[in-house]
Amino acid sequence: SCGGQKKVEVDFIQDNIDNAVAQNTIQTDIIEKSGKILNPRTINKDGSISYIPIDDWCSGFFPGSMWLTYNLTGDQKWLPVAEKYTEALDTVKHLKWHHDVGFMIGCSYLNGYRMADKKEYKDVIIETAKSLSTRFRPNAGVIQSWDADRGWQGTRGWKCPVIIDNMMNLDLLFNVAKATGDNRYKDIAIKHAMTTMHNHFRPDYTCWHVVSYNSDGTVERKQTHQGKNDDSSWARGQAWAVYGYTACFRETNDSIFLNFAKDIADMIMDRVKTDDAIPYWDYDAPDIPNAPRDASAAAVTASALLELYAYTEDQSLSDAYIEYAENILKQLSSPDYLAKENENKGFILMHSVGSFPHDSDVDVPLNYADYYYLEALKRKRDIEKGL
Repeated sequence: SCGGQKKVEVDFIQDNIDNAVAQNTIQTDIIEKSGKILNPRTINKDGSISYIPIDDWCSGFFPGSMWLTYNLTGDQKWLPVAEKYTEALDTVKHLKWHHDVGFMIGCSYLNGYRMADKKEYKDVIIETAKSLSTRFRPNAGVIQSWDADRGWQGTRGWKCPVIIDNMMNLDLLFNVAKATGDNRYKDIAIKHAMTTMHNHFRPDYTCWHVVSYNSDGTVERKQTHQGKNDDSSWARGQAWAVYGYTACFRETNDSIFLNFAKDIADMIMDRVKTDDAIPYWDYDAPDIPNAPRDASAAAVTASALLELYAYTEDQSLSDAYIEYAENILKQLSSPDYLAKENENKGFILMHSVGSFPHDSDVDVPLNYADYYYLEALKRKRDIEKGL
């Protein structure tokens, strides 16, 4: 029976890799036939594919999905595609007006550096870390997310806004510290994580979306931008948090980050009461049970818990994390969320939510949902292989 169970697990992973390959082939065929280098993010309301410029915060996810597809399949045909879509983002390394370069270059160049030993990508990764570090505010001990005087952010009155999403950009800094031996990058990442731990979280380990700081480093206010309201728990924000602190433990081996990640994970498993473990777009969303689900938050959570499981010495907790993550993967891989081959414009998952309060990307596929779903499949496969 053990052999049978192993085969089921292998088939589950391989079946979903095969489906991802089919969908990614559709996407890349459309792009290659255009003669351009396009970057798909979602599907517009008119049914067309939304392609984004390289300075969009989501620009690293599709190239990152190409690296994950290359890694999952070992098929060399994905290598030049991943390289081409990644290298189109080269100038992002100089972008200094928001924090998302960690997503943009981390998912693209850093994955190429790690998965295909692309040593020539090192300079881009280092330059990006330098750009991100210019946003560090020593008085507050945080990396400022958005410029307070730019775009829509300038209408909110924030002085130094920091969003929980910023935890996801620290991985780039940790990796550049290792690559260069310059621990200034690691020190910034640790300081940001510690400050966020103290100021961004409520006693129950849910987090605010936005915390804005004064110039002297004190907290100005705590709000939301994408959640139901300032005191609600925006689903993807909770996922960013458990993922970010799990990565912090990986890079520091500091148990304070491991314990905090476990506390957040326990909160998520307690709070997400849906029948399929896919959260509503906000834990406190109106119209539950009819509120939209967010497959992207679920995919990020699954990927995080598959890593956290490996670091957890308490067997009962470890088992709980991997079972919860596996259940999410099972649900995301069901017809309720996984698009049929040749449908969904080539995106893998359905039913994600970008920003419900702004009626932006509601109940649509999103490239970051696909990215973290593929990463979760990779982590699940690596666990099965004992890697």
